[in-house]
Amino acid sequence: MTQQTVAFVGLGYIGLPTAVIMANSGLNVVGIDVKTENVKRINQGEITIVEPGLEEALKSALQSGNFRATTDMVHANAYIVAVPTPFTAEYSIDMKYIYSVAESIAPLLEGGELVVLESTSPPMTTHKMAERILELRPDLIADGEENPDEKPVVYFAHCPERILPGNALEELVSNDRIIGGETDEATRRATEIYRSFCQGELLPTKAVTAEMAKLTENSFRDVNIAFANELSVICGKLGINVWELINLANHHPRVNILQPGPGVGGHCIAVDPWFIISADPENSRLLRTAREVNDAKPEWVANQVEEAVKRAQATSIAALGLSFKANIDDLRESPALEITEEIAKKFPNLEILTVEPNVENLPQSLQGFSNVTLCSEREAIEQAGVIILLVDHDEFKNVPAASLKGKEVIDTKGLWQ
Repeated sequence: MTQQTVAFVGLGYIGLPTAVIMANSGLNVVGIDVKTENVKRINQGEITIVEPGLEEALKSALQSGNFRATTDMVHANAYIVAVPTPFTAEYSIDMKYIYSVAESIAPLLEGGELVVLESTSPPMTTHKMAERILELRPDLIADGEENPDEKPVVYFAHCPERILPGNALEELVSNDRIIGGETDEATRRATEIYRSFCQGELLPTKAVTAEMAKLTENSFRDVNIAFANELSVICGKLGINVWELINLANHHPRVNILQPGPGVGGHCIAVDPWFIISADPENSRLLRTAREVNDAKPEWVANQVEEAVKRAQATSIAALGLSFKANIDDLRESPALEITEEIAKKFPNLEILTVEPNVENLPQSLQGFSNVTLCSEREAIEQAGVIILLVDHDEFKNVPAASLKGKEVIDTKGLWQ
């Protein structure tokens, strides 16, 4: 394959690792982001997210000359868009970020370019992005449309990411990828790019099916986590150790129950089911119920904390972990953060000692509470009468049992069971 220039738009938790992997695989990659400070740091070889191995990979990409970051949109053979896709109050997608990128790309197109949407999106989002670009450039046409005037053609595809934060560099290479073109030729062109770095199977399909596939994957996870979370609530009422129960049940050869937790976070599993629900509310009853179960779990945990404070007559609470999953700094849709905010409101006269080894400062949503401080694990455990384990970071795995003796402990992850 001749070297292609790829403009990777959005250098966040998905975009930066992917752009770096692409560059280290021989593509000429320009990373584009709206955050000037992040772009400056990236060009200096400093990572802006917590991701094992990423800093070394970034420095290698920069040294190779195959990667640079900028705030300016550039012309490229291919554009890969990985920007946020928040949902509205009605749980439909907010297209503002995708449309903003489309409006930046459109003036630069000459014909022959491929535009790939990686952002997790409801069905038909890729088509809507294409429509916006072509509205702005009526001199161009999408591949597959009748073209009697022989206008220059642009190709569109959807290739959803499916990596696990904290293991991104490995999974970007090893995981299978879905390549969904608006046309067969768009699929072929996108496959050529992803084949440059992906060793997993590349699965061709249509763009709309690729969009639905990603939502289906995350909704499957959400439903199964909801089952585990509902079990944990029932077991709490019955005085049963839910982790022992699940371990016993999972010895059945056809049973594989997931682990419960304080809720479901992140910008995928906690969001994507709503995109399916909004597309067909009448027939999405199970998905809606699962979302409601998982969304209710943080409040249930906060109520457990309230009961523990009364029993211990505690003057301080330790909240261990703020990110949405272990060993990362991503706070998006984090149930741990939601719970910490809730207990800070419930107990304005108690000291809330938060511990998050992957961030240097309190998240903005907690900075308004005078009773909340960020401190070390040792300090929090020594001082607090109530300890809540919210995230199973590696740093928390070897807490001595003796240090927890005499304290009210709420272990939402089963780490100390």
